[in-house]
Amino acid sequence: MAAILGSWFLALPEYALQVPANRIGYGELSAYQLKILQECITFVVFMGFAWLGLGESLTPKYAVSFLIILAAVAVAFQK
Repeated sequence: MAAILGSWFLALPEYALQVPANRIGYGELSAYQLKILQECITFVVFMGFAWLGLGESLTPKYAVSFLIILAAVAVAFQK
């Protein structure tokens, strides 16, 4: 039960902000851009949780992986 409540404690704010953000942002950004940005934000939040909540450090392999994801965001937002 604690795991369920803990996971919802982490996920609920993200879900509560995701739908309004997508509705507001859809006129300015494409659906693809919104989804790519959403995934990048999710990774940032998870990195913080893994570091603070789970005590895991960011290894070079994961740092490079995250930089590749950021490159995908840059490509998606190029004009």
